[in-house]
Formats: sequence, structure tokens, C-alpha cells
Amino acid sequence: MIKSMTGFGRSEISNENCKMIVEMKSVNHRYGDISIRMPKKLSFFETQMRTLLKKYIQRGKVDVFITYEDLSEQTVELRYNQTMAKNYLDMLTRMEQELGVTNDITATALSRYPEVFTLEEQQSDEEQLWAVLEEALTRAVTAFVETRVAEGEHLYHDLMEKLDGMIHMVDAIESRSPSIVEEYREKLEEKVKELLENNIIDDGRIAAEVTIYADKICVDEETVRLRSHIESMKNTLNMEGTIGRKLDFIAQEMNREANTILSKANDLELSNIAIDLKTEIEKVREQIQNIE
Repeated sequence: MIKSMTGFGRSEISNENCKMIVEMKSVNHRYGDISIRMPKKLSFFETQMRTLLKKYIQRGKVDVFITYEDLSEQTVELRYNQTMAKNYLDMLTRMEQELGVTNDITATALSRYPEVFTLEEQQSDEEQLWAVLEEALTRAVTAFVETRVAEGEHLYHDLMEKLDGMIHMVDAIESRSPSIVEEYREKLEEKVKELLENNIIDDGRIAAEVTIYADKICVDEETVRLRSHIESMKNTLNMEGTIGRKLDFIAQEMNREANTILSKANDLELSNIAIDLKTEIEKVREQIQNIE
């Protein structure tokens, strides 16, 4: 089943240590473009995240938003820098001796000096953190793919309906073409009779003119190729994997054949059919732009 390039997915995981929320959304894009917005604490896992997401996503502009909240009771730890405190005390003692001032330093006063006491964030267990993040990402991207598949199913039925309608248009073109040649022959004979009045009409000359005209407006090759392209697109729509680029190429070829048919059309009815055919092909091309 084909996949749309538009989709949305969300997951939320909470445990005693953290809360993780992953949201994803995507729009059409010629290539695969994944943008991840996340807390700095999770940036270490960016390569692993991209590797995981690329297993599910081939095309589309995908935005991933990750929210992380640490729920552990103690997220920071108070650190005492003994070396720094000793350096401060040594310098103060030196000042006392060299300047002859009273050294009234206390432990409380010394603790207020920079870097004596510091608050350090506790390091999380990377394996545990990745396990939570991986599960949240997997759930979100799974839901994301499901919405793409659901939208892809709607696209599939719509495209198949349009392709069936195009087959009927090709049938109408092939049915109308022989009549155009016969009508041209009749008009040509009438015109020649008016000009020659009672003179004998050269049937050979009439036949030659009709043959030249028939060859000029003949669209047999175009309709055969167009039928082939329509069938090829139907078959491609039933293939697995990334098919958007191939479908776009087939649609370009279909449009080329329709343009040729329209340029050869020397009949109002045939021209109208060819215009309707081009309109349907353009609709198909627009829909194809949304297929992965």
C-alpha cells in the first residue's frame, strides 16, 4: 500500500525517573529531510535517532519535537572543592603576613568564595535514558507511519478512479478518430464537386489527399503509449516501497502523449476530450506529489 508524505505521530512515556514526549509531523518534500528539536541533554543520541527514523521514513520534510522532564528526586549534587578552599586560605594567610592585617576568616566565610561549593547535575545512565527515548521514538514513528498509510489508501483509490476515467477518454479518442477521416473525405469531395461542377472527380487524387490528412492527424501511436503508461502507473501503485519519483516520471510521459494528441486534433470533439485528458493528468500529478 502506498504512503502519503503527510502524517502525524505522538507518544508519551513516563516512569519514576523521567517523562518523555515525542511529536512528529511531515509535509511534502522531494527528498528525505528530518529536523529534530530536542533538549541539549539528548543531543548525544542524535545519530542513533536519525538511524532509527530512517528505517521508517524515506521521503518528506519531517519535524520531530522531543520534550524531556527529569522526575528523579535528586537531579543535582553539592560538591566541595577542597583544593580551591585551601588555595583561598593560603592566599588569605599570606595577605595577613605580608600586610599585617587580621585574618578573621571562618569556614562560613570561606564557603562563600567562588568554586568552593558547586552544584553539579548528576549524570544519567545513558543506556537507561536511550531505552526510554528509543521506545518513545518507536511508538511515535509507528503512529506517524499509520497516518501516512491511511492517507495513502485514500490517495490510492482516488488515483485508480482517475486512471480508469482516463482509459475511457482514450477509448473515446480511438473511437472518434476514424470518423474524423471519413468526415474529411466527404467534405473534400463536396468541395471538389462545387469547384469542378460537372467535371469528373479524380478519385485517386481524393484518396491521396485523404491519406495525407489521415497520417497527419493519426494518434494511434500516442494512444497506445498512453494506455501503456496508465497501466504502468496502476501496476506501480500496487508496488511496495518508495514509488513517488517513478509515478512522477510516468505522469510526465502521460502528459507528453496528451500534448501530442491535442496538437494533432483537428476536430472540436477530439480537442475537448484531449483537454479533459490533460486536466485529469494534471490532477494525477498533483496527487502524486504527496506520495512517498
